[in-house]
Amino acid sequence: MEKFPEFELENQDGEVVSNNTLTGTTVLYFYPKDNTPGCTTQACDMRDSMADLNELGVTVYGISGDSKQKHKNFIEKNNLNFDLLVDEDFKLSNELGVYGLKKAFGKEFNGISRTTFVIDKDSNILKRFDDVKPKEHADELKSFLKEG
Repeated sequence: MEKFPEFELENQDGEVVSNNTLTGTTVLYFYPKDNTPGCTTQACDMRDSMADLNELGVTVYGISGDSKQKHKNFIEKNNLNFDLLVDEDFKLSNELGVYGLKKAFGKEFNGISRTTFVIDKDSNILKRFDDVKPKEHADELKSFLKEG
């Protein structure tokens, strides 16, 4: 089984989250940017599904290249009930291959592709979701976790 790489990232409050702090099944979802329409839709959908996810014993973290302050604002503005992790240098995103050249509105730029990893307490990757659709993803996750 493929392992999720060792990581140490700060959340919006400066607390360090790493492989060693994860206790059970964890959802790590990578998204492009705080306060953009698709990312807000995805984050609010996760928020609204949190009771179901917690019932399944799952912890959720969102990860983007935004700063702690931007994450704090995003959490407050949307009443998010999970932590957002800072990958400002895109080190983890690069290591996982979720950061790279993207195209949108006729422009090319580097950014994070919507990708979600479900890992167990030993950092084994149970599932990788690529090209995630913001609106359907929480339901897709719940279906996978209920089967598992």
